[in-house]
Amino acid sequence: MAEVLDRIKQVVGPQGWLGDATDIEPYELEWRGLYRGKTTLVVRPANTEQVAEVVRLCAEAQLPIVPQGGNTGLCGGGVPNEDGRNIVLALGRMNKVRAVDPANFTITVEAGAILADIQRIAAEHDRLFPLSLGAEGTCQIGGNLSTNAGGVQVLRYGNTRELTLGLEVVLPDGRIWDGLRTLRKDNTGYDLKQLFVGAEGTLGIITAATLRLFPKPHASATAFVALPDVDAVMRLFGQARAATGDQLTAFELIPRIGLDMAIAHVGGVVDPLEQPYENYVLMEVSTSSPHADVAATLEGLLEEALEAGTVIDGTIAASAAQRNAFWLIREGMVEGQRFEGGSIKHDIAVPVASVAEFLKSAIAAVTERLPTIRPVAFGHCGDGNIHFNLSQPLGADKEAFMARWEEFNEIVHGIVARLHGSISAEHGIGRLKREELTHYKAPLELELMARVKNALDPQHIMNPGKVVAEAAFNALKQG
Repeated sequence: MAEVLDRIKQVVGPQGWLGDATDIEPYELEWRGLYRGKTTLVVRPANTEQVAEVVRLCAEAQLPIVPQGGNTGLCGGGVPNEDGRNIVLALGRMNKVRAVDPANFTITVEAGAILADIQRIAAEHDRLFPLSLGAEGTCQIGGNLSTNAGGVQVLRYGNTRELTLGLEVVLPDGRIWDGLRTLRKDNTGYDLKQLFVGAEGTLGIITAATLRLFPKPHASATAFVALPDVDAVMRLFGQARAATGDQLTAFELIPRIGLDMAIAHVGGVVDPLEQPYENYVLMEVSTSSPHADVAATLEGLLEEALEAGTVIDGTIAASAAQRNAFWLIREGMVEGQRFEGGSIKHDIAVPVASVAEFLKSAIAAVTERLPTIRPVAFGHCGDGNIHFNLSQPLGADKEAFMARWEEFNEIVHGIVARLHGSISAEHGIGRLKREELTHYKAPLELELMARVKNALDPQHIMNPGKVVAEAAFNALKQG
């Protein structure tokens, strides 16, 4: 092993690796502290050719590789295993923008590019890259692609998968697949790029991507409204889609408990309304047309909703500062939960028509099991994705509460399965949900996943122990 590590160091040069324990530690730790792995070497290549040569050497030595972007994932997908027999391949030095083509509405970037930088560069060319999420100041596009990240504008623009036109990938044997296409239509066989989007580095290493851009919005209107119950939330969503068409950009559920947590722990967060309510929606419409009046559209929609009783109170942002204050609530709600003790988190999706049923059933079920539990259900309910987090009871022991993670998973995910949903909407599988996936995916789906993994990575050196459970490979051997 020492010999291959020396050869890897020679490939990337003195600036391309970290070996000191203090320098390595941040790459070994999942940011929430759920997992702490161990690695012998952190490799920081400067270009695709270096990645390819490093992978080739690892393949020869059967040395596992753990690709890592900004290490902002929530399922342990970028953390090395505890045995230390691996290298972490960190792609942060590969952060160039290779090309921007405003006429073709595309941008080609390397995997280590920071999401916020891609957004900024697109804007400088009068274009929009719509992927937007809380970690955008530190997360890297390679990680976004590898987890098929969602974010707050999925409703209008789709997941990362829908934003991807082409990829450059280093395969597990060290060969480079140049699939950096800029075509919208290419019907020449299998869409290979989709194998790697959402694969969490288990099939190859994404080193660059060509992404879709959109016209830059010229106008937007944002509202923060209160609703009597979750059924009204989804009625408003249906009315909003009908009234605004594809101008509806975001539709975010915010519960009162989440707003309270944000007010208590995040500076600058204030209650936009004069009195408290149990259910809120933060909604935004936008347009790239200089002639459309989205403010009038939103006002008309809310007037009708108020008359119908779907909305019981609300306000429309009168300035950019007020709009930012609304969105600070959405961001602060996530941050605020960190100060409230242990939180058992679920990132689920159900059909949009089943969102209200899920919320009522899941809240009732967890509360019946533990009456003092504090459900914090929020998120992109317009696309069926709910972040169903469970904060510990006030004054409870954090470790004792967190030890019940599997118990509450079984309750929540059982309801998700009954409603034909998914136990992971946008955070991925990683290590956190790897074993649980075997209970909620059909045996044939698990077999097909194992077959794809075996075909592309027969030595299982690419991010081993993530996504596909060992049981799936064992079943494949027995079959």
